[in-house]
Amino acid sequence: MTAADQPRDGAGGAGTGALLDRARGQALDLFHSAWSATPATVRRWALAAVIVNAGIAVTGAAVRLTGSGLGCPTWPRCTPDSFVPAAHDAHSPLNMAIEFGNRLLTFLVLAVAVGCVVAVMRVAPRRSSLVYLAWIQPLGVAVQALWGGVVVRTLLNPVTVSVHFLLSIGMIAAAFALYARSGEGDQPPRRLVHRDIRTLGFVLVAAVLALLIAGVVVTGTGPHSGDEAASRFGFDIQSVARLHADAVWVVLGLTFALLFALHVTDSPGRARRGALILLGVELAQGVIGYVQYFLAVPALLVGLHVLGSTLVWIATLRVVYLMRSRGPAGAPFTGENLLDAAGV
Repeated sequence: MTAADQPRDGAGGAGTGALLDRARGQALDLFHSAWSATPATVRRWALAAVIVNAGIAVTGAAVRLTGSGLGCPTWPRCTPDSFVPAAHDAHSPLNMAIEFGNRLLTFLVLAVAVGCVVAVMRVAPRRSSLVYLAWIQPLGVAVQALWGGVVVRTLLNPVTVSVHFLLSIGMIAAAFALYARSGEGDQPPRRLVHRDIRTLGFVLVAAVLALLIAGVVVTGTGPHSGDEAASRFGFDIQSVARLHADAVWVVLGLTFALLFALHVTDSPGRARRGALILLGVELAQGVIGYVQYFLAVPALLVGLHVLGSTLVWIATLRVVYLMRSRGPAGAPFTGENLLDAAGV
């Protein structure tokens, strides 16, 4: 080694040390954001829960779309003799790595879930409504992990795979409820729009949920099973795809009706913008859906369609929460809105 080389090595070591110090500092900041929580950090943890639950739903679909659904053929081990990927005659190293990587992401979702619980337990004043919602996250992760074992042990039966995705949809809803509630007070809900418009919002949520269920039936009937050993629903693919498309048009019609009603009644701008964003997301999702159908469902477009379905779900929930108020964050319960909360 020459003298000219030494400064560069020293600089490299200093750079590595700086990166480690920065990572350590960020980890401490993350810990303190939960342990010394404020209403703002609770809201950020809830948003993180929405993101990671949506993310693992998409990565779970990627596992199936790459044919890696049984890359780890056992559960909780990856192979009969190992918790981590090991040489296995029936599965390629790449498929095993993809499936095992998705399993590891469960620990990220769990870490965020624990962060949510710690934050709502440590924030002052503690709000029981947030505590209940936060505890859904780690309990839901446990249920999802156990159900993942059922999926593997049933060789990717389309029913168990469909339930696995729908559990993620439920987790997203609970996480978004935590996010929305952490940014408002504990007053009884006060409608910001006409009662019938609020009812239309609830109908739209039910329609989107039905659309998601129809979507998993199409997925369970289509070609991307996740593994050659996986079974499929025995439906005619064109019939279920057509049914799914009909549900799309129903959701689009309801969304347009909601947007129109919000505008003609001069409803709050946030609710109108939320409905407009929802309509835009739905239109983009519809374009992807039709394109993937006519291109014989290429894996990449199917993955984008799964991402779009989670975004449609989140945007729908957001609109419903924007049509009512519980007062500003920190506002105490007064009872003055009880008549409005009861719909009087």
